[in-house]
Amino acid sequence: MTVMTEVAIIMGSRSDSAVAEQVCTVLCEQGISYDLQVISAHREPEKLDTYIRSANCRVYIAIAGLSAVLPGVIASKTNKPVIGVPVSGTLMGIDALLSIVQMPKGVPVACVGIDNGENAALLAVRILRSG
Repeated sequence: MTVMTEVAIIMGSRSDSAVAEQVCTVLCEQGISYDLQVISAHREPEKLDTYIRSANCRVYIAIAGLSAVLPGVIASKTNKPVIGVPVSGTLMGIDALLSIVQMPKGVPVACVGIDNGENAALLAVRILRSG
């Protein structure tokens, strides 16, 4: 990504598209620029590293289900705000929720409700407009 976008949205799988669509809708309504990518922290770690190093954004929104390591991996590689969106799955999203909210000290990740892409986008808007 060479062009400055305010929000980088990364989903761990194409199956997370419905949640990503919520994020994109709100950001469009608010006039916030974004870049949407599908990058698995497990299957494509090098691609994720490259993207994070080259991303010219101010906030990350990471959408992930199951073990949901994506938001934490991103937060471990940047000082920019990271908002995690847990996605429902076989355990109704509780597994992803716990994975995102239980980050170790020094790796902060904001977390919104399960499948709540809208709140992730609204939080990103507040972050962007606060300074």
